[in-house]
Order: sequence, then C-alpha cells, then structure tokens
Amino acid sequence: MKKIKNVLNSKRMPERPVKQCAVVVFTNQTALPWLRLLSCGFRHCFVAVEADCGWIVFDPLSNVLKTNSLAAISSQELANWYRANGYRVMISYVRDPLMRPAPWALFTCVEAVKRLLGIHSRWVVTPWQLWKFLNNENNP
Repeated sequence: MKKIKNVLNSKRMPERPVKQCAVVVFTNQTALPWLRLLSCGFRHCFVAVEADCGWIVFDPLSNVLKTNSLAAISSQELANWYRANGYRVMISYVRDPLMRPAPWALFTCVEAVKRLLGIHSRWVVTPWQLWKFLNNENNP
C-alpha cells in the first residue's frame, strides 16, 4: 500500500524499464511562406520513435499528421541516413510522462514533437529552440 501512495504522490509516472529511443529530424523544407522567417535549416521538424516493430515516424504538417513505419535498424543508422539526405538530426529519447498536463500551446510541428518526447518546456516554440534544448540536454 505504501508503494502505491509513493507512486501517486510522485510528479512522474513510474519509469519504464528501458527508454524509447527517438531520432528528431530538422529540415529547411517548407511549403508555407511565413516559415521562411525561421532559422535556415530549422523550419520544420519531425520525429522517429523506436518501437518493437522498428521505427514509427511522426511528421506533423500544417494540415495533417503523417505517420510511417520503418524497418528495425539502429538509431545511428537511421540518423546517418537522414544526415546523408541533407537533414540535421538529434538522437534523443522519450521521457517518462509528467503527472500534470503540458502547457497550452499552438499545435505546431515543434509542439507535436515535444509532446511525443515528453518535453514540457513552455519556451521551446521553434525548431531552432528545440535543437538547442536537445543539444543542451545531451551536453550539459
């Protein structure tokens, strides 16, 4: 009973034994003219999340959330493939969900990736800011 109370009182849900790997991809490609105001190379982002069957790619566009599945390869192989095709890539992981709602925000590609990764940072709103956040997290 005490263990259940500790779980209920914690700020995070109980941890999964293994963290899911995620490959966050940044690109300059955009069909929306106003996104050209964003930093070059960081106008759109999407994420591939490791699953039992391989990888699931979530690409949040302005009008649709595209999903795709990829073969089971290593995160480094996937990252190298995206880099070889002109993308910027950051290898990350899916965080344990917090026991509180995420801050309210417009549903952008950045917000979709943040939600998938379990990031609740209110001030990360552009792909460039997400890149800096993930880079700082990987290199404290």
